[in-house]
Amino acid sequence: MDKVIPFLMFQDGKAEEAMNFYTSLIEDSEITSIVRYGSNEAGEEGTVFQATFTIKGQEFMCIDSNVKHAFSFTPSFSIYVACNTEEEIDELYGKLKEGGQTLMPLGNYGFSKKFGWLNDRFGVSWQINYV
Repeated sequence: MDKVIPFLMFQDGKAEEAMNFYTSLIEDSEITSIVRYGSNEAGEEGTVFQATFTIKGQEFMCIDSNVKHAFSFTPSFSIYVACNTEEEIDELYGKLKEGGQTLMPLGNYGFSKKFGWLNDRFGVSWQINYV
C-alpha cells in the first residue's frame, strides 16, 4: 500500500471551483493535477475527470461524476482544521459558511476554546477548531 487519500466526488461540475476555493483559503495549499473530460467522452467536456490537490500538505483527490447519484456528501466524514488563532478560525469559518449550512455555530462546547462545524456551499463538511 502506497498511501491513503481522501476522495471527493462532485456531481454538478463543481470540482474545479471547489479546489480553487479550498486552496485559496488555506496557505500551503495547491492544485497539483487536473485531467479533464474531452469531447465525446463520458463526462461533460472540460469538467474534472480526475484531479489532485493539497490543503496544508494533506493530499485529496476529486472528480466531477458523470453519473448522477442519489447521494452526496455527508457530515459523518469531514475535513478537520486546527487553527492557531481566533482570527484565523473566525475568518476561515466565515468564508466556508457562505452559501453553506451551519451544523454547530462557532462556540465553546467545553472540549475546545472555540469550535464550529459546517457544510460548505459544495456540501463538504468541515470541523474548525481553535486549539
